[in-house]
Amino acid sequence: LTVGKAVSIAKQICDGLAEAHSLGVVHRDLKPNNIMIDKEGNAKIMDFGIARSLEAKGITGAGVMIGTPDYMSPEQVDGKETDQRSDIYSLGVILYEMVTGRVPFEGDTPFSIGVKQKSEIPRPPKEINEQIPEDLNRVILKCMEKDKEKRYQSVGELHSELMNLEKGIPTTERIVPERKPLTSREITVQFNVKKLLVPAVAIMVLVIAALVIWQLRYPKTESSATSGQPSVAVLPFEDLSPEKDQRPLCDGFAESIINALTRIKDLRVPAPTSSFLFSATEVDVQEIATALNVRTVLRGSVQKAGNRVRITTQLIDAKDESLLWSHQYNRELDDIFAIQDEITLEIVDNLKVELLGEERVELVKRYTDNPAAYDSYVHGRFLWNKRTPKDILESIKYFERAIEADPTYTLAYTGLADSYIISGEWALFRPKEAYQKAKTAALKALEIDERLAEAHNALAMIKREFDFDWAGAERDFKRAIELNPNYSTAHQWYAEYLVTMGRFDEAIAEIKRAQDLDPLSLVKKTIGGMVYVYARKFDLGIEQCQKVLELDPSFQFARYFLGLNYIGAGKYEEAIIELQAVWDLTKGLNLFALSSMGYAYAMLDKRVKATQILDQLYERSNESYVGPNYFSLIYIGLGEYDKALDFLEKAYEPEDRHFILAFIKVAIEFDVLRSDPRFKALLKKMNLE
Repeated sequence: LTVGKAVSIAKQICDGLAEAHSLGVVHRDLKPNNIMIDKEGNAKIMDFGIARSLEAKGITGAGVMIGTPDYMSPEQVDGKETDQRSDIYSLGVILYEMVTGRVPFEGDTPFSIGVKQKSEIPRPPKEINEQIPEDLNRVILKCMEKDKEKRYQSVGELHSELMNLEKGIPTTERIVPERKPLTSREITVQFNVKKLLVPAVAIMVLVIAALVIWQLRYPKTESSATSGQPSVAVLPFEDLSPEKDQRPLCDGFAESIINALTRIKDLRVPAPTSSFLFSATEVDVQEIATALNVRTVLRGSVQKAGNRVRITTQLIDAKDESLLWSHQYNRELDDIFAIQDEITLEIVDNLKVELLGEERVELVKRYTDNPAAYDSYVHGRFLWNKRTPKDILESIKYFERAIEADPTYTLAYTGLADSYIISGEWALFRPKEAYQKAKTAALKALEIDERLAEAHNALAMIKREFDFDWAGAERDFKRAIELNPNYSTAHQWYAEYLVTMGRFDEAIAEIKRAQDLDPLSLVKKTIGGMVYVYARKFDLGIEQCQKVLELDPSFQFARYFLGLNYIGAGKYEEAIIELQAVWDLTKGLNLFALSSMGYAYAMLDKRVKATQILDQLYERSNESYVGPNYFSLIYIGLGEYDKALDFLEKAYEPEDRHFILAFIKVAIEFDVLRSDPRFKALLKKMNLE
């Protein structure tokens, strides 16, 4: 690139990094692939936050080197602690490459490149490109000092240097990008998904910077931080075990504390979906508290060796980051339940929450005393939370092991029920088998403990999605919320139920409550977009889904409902782009997106395309189970209503019953069938007329 263009891009990267660093966020994987330039010349830093899996790219902990060696700082290569100066080193490498056309260090293997990053002095870029000003040559080499103390100590310093340097560049070479709004319809509709997005089924790690943007765009409702209500965010516990293999135990331990605390009516506790987006050590406590809207933060660590466990905890006041309470527990692993109880009671005591008699009983309630059952359960929940078909099926095995170890372990039964519900939705089993197994597990949990909110919530979902017992479903949803008003998933699923009943105002109120309890959950943010689809408020739905996608462009759930909102608005070409993106992101696993895409093609009168998708569904049905509802949607679009009704009637039969039928009363696609006697008869059988 020209010197002017390279300096312009580097300045913009500095601006982005300055904002991130001010929020306590270090990118750690800065490279050209993660910097996008739009047509006006605006640079955008992408892909903040490296997944904490060892299989992902990035630094996950002390002593672990995972990343992109061409752009790694020496301390990253060594697996040492990183800070903003690591990003400055990476930016120096990028600037070097922009003005020379090559990276400073090359090698046959990532290891050999990493060794060079640590030990070799880069060839001065001016020796490669004589057109580079001496000042820019000096700036690049200072960014790439091996000793981070010798680099620029902040991107602000670097930005100032670049500004001064730019004054010496001829006016004709200077680049002034044309600023434009944060979002534009053109980008949303026309970008090439395959080039910009890495296909993934799992939800990407949310970026903290984007979370703060979300908070600014959406004014908070009055909650703990403003109303004086006690509140605490429980972060995932850090794994300090030598083998770094205790992630399920760490998350499960924190989740157990959260589940206990949510049963206290006057205490606000964000759900794990939100609080687990933060590391226990990486981000400033005040930033976490702001994002989660809480006053206090609990963080800790777990170190397991053999049958011994060391658990360290700190309860921190986010206002001034003062330590309210801390303790270290050195116990046998069998004592983990007692440790949980002690920590939970200490939190309540330090937050000065007054407990009612029933609440105190619930707070220290033991669901099992069997360590083996507990270990299997936390592994099952860890897999269930990952929400991929493979992990859902694997979670079932762990929940079954937990029940085998302790047949009275109610939470293991609810975990099993939840896994089978998802299996029924995703057709991992035939619906009848999946939902019957889910119901058996939920009822068993209630037989043991009638006051278990999770079991009522699971049973309500089964009644809604499979039994079409609408009154029974609402009773169980309300009972779950009564037993645990802070249970965010119950509010979310109840909101979905209210949508199927056409009670949209109530649905919006419920999903807002769920969002307040789980403020950073993309799923719960997207449900708002889902409500607008069925409420026929498509412009609001489009806006809602686009805001979610600003946080995570690869979040296929939001992209799917964006597509449905476009269908509702009659914008079929835009819908196809979004639905195709979902299909690509899920590597051909999301049949909802495929059938909706076929419907959109049919509505555009592109019958060949629609028929090709129909044929694709038929071919897949020869190899694996495909629900009849997928076929019916495309036949509706093609105007072949009798065939559509044939498949809808088949989808009602218990063996093939699909939860999407629950939306038949409100879905816009079925409007053309509403006067048909067969459709009316189907509604009657479903207790909807």
